[in-house]
Amino acid sequence: MAVTNTLPVVVIGAGPTGLAAAAHLLERGIEPLILEAGPTAAAAIEQWRHIRLFSPWQYNTDAAAVRLLAATGWEAPAPAALPTGGELIDQYLAPLAALPAIASRLHTGARVTAVTRLGMDKTHSRNRATTPFLVRVEEANGGTRDYQAAAVIDASGTWSTRNPLGISGLPAAGESAAAAHISTPLPDVLGRDREAFAGRTAVVVGAGHSAANTLINLSELAARVPGTRVVWAIRGASAAKVYGGGDADGLAARGQLGSRLRALVEAGTVELHTGFGIAGVAAAGGAVALTAADGRTLEADVIVPATGFRPNLDMLRELRLELDPGVEAPRELGPLIDPEFHSCGTVEPHGARMLAHPEQDFYIVGMKSYGRAPTFLLATGYEQVRSVAAALAGDREAADTVQLELPETGVCSSDVGTSCDVPATAAAGLGAETSGGCCGAPEPVLVGFPTGLRHGRSGEN
Repeated sequence: MAVTNTLPVVVIGAGPTGLAAAAHLLERGIEPLILEAGPTAAAAIEQWRHIRLFSPWQYNTDAAAVRLLAATGWEAPAPAALPTGGELIDQYLAPLAALPAIASRLHTGARVTAVTRLGMDKTHSRNRATTPFLVRVEEANGGTRDYQAAAVIDASGTWSTRNPLGISGLPAAGESAAAAHISTPLPDVLGRDREAFAGRTAVVVGAGHSAANTLINLSELAARVPGTRVVWAIRGASAAKVYGGGDADGLAARGQLGSRLRALVEAGTVELHTGFGIAGVAAAGGAVALTAADGRTLEADVIVPATGFRPNLDMLRELRLELDPGVEAPRELGPLIDPEFHSCGTVEPHGARMLAHPEQDFYIVGMKSYGRAPTFLLATGYEQVRSVAAALAGDREAADTVQLELPETGVCSSDVGTSCDVPATAAAGLGAETSGGCCGAPEPVLVGFPTGLRHGRSGEN
């Protein structure tokens, strides 16, 4: 059913998928209202602008957004080039957000705290589908404001809700109190955050690409700054899956990543502790101690939580959602993205019908639509919002006609050992070309790591 009233469609989040959603809505003649918690569009990506993506530009831009930009004389980056997070912002997302058609509808410093129906909670059914949404926002000045909406597209991502350090999916005892000793999930240890790590002991927690990224960069810092100590704690009994296939790996960059990390561990540059499920964290005397469930302890100055992410569902409590019980994605999508059984190369393209909830005209899109699964791709998010915009416009045929065309590889990833489309970070002397495996056309790459765009299954720490 088409959105026919004069209220806007609220888009939560001004990251790549949220801005793309607004572009598609505008093309459909539907008024968007974009609410971004950060001070600027793409505020989450700004936190890891130092990371270079593994996927080239041709898969990182949305067609409707490009059409808006092209009308202003914007020149698209070279399609085969690999952008950093900063380049993704500076060359694409910031210019897109600055367009009058987008900027006039973008509210920054607007954190959505709740979504419901006007005048009714989730227990009320009568006239529910025709009742406007109410979106409550906490503004940067400390005030609260309510917006009414004809529909809501939640593209808020998962960057702000990392998985905890503790076992069983819960924060470790004392984790909140030790927050001053816990960094962001992808710190810039060779740049912006260098002072926090140089000459200090860092414990990296996690067994995914984000952990590998930081471990290699910390090892480079340790080679430059005496007294820098690199410790790696994982919950599993072995780091073999992180090391991958080495020289026999079908993907050269992936094999080099594993080989280099293994060499750092074997040389003692990285101090590995396996079977270290964190039960407690305690800060004292300017340092922090981590205690494993078996009683072992590690001391550090700073902890890097490379533990993966999960969706913030609290703000959606008053909506009628249907979520997969395992990965917390829309129920129909959940079984198709479960990382125990699928990589992104085996996830079928999908749109509004698969993303729908019992709450009519409400959609979760982008990385948040994948819940706790780690295999989300930007190109997938762009196809999601194209389909959702078509559905909201009443064009069911377009909504149901999947148009996603990924590389021949399927740009697949579910974990460190099966990753193609992952971010890359500078590593001296490790330039390579991908070949074979799940990746089709060769692309020059460096060692690959995931980020907030498409993170590895680092929750298995």
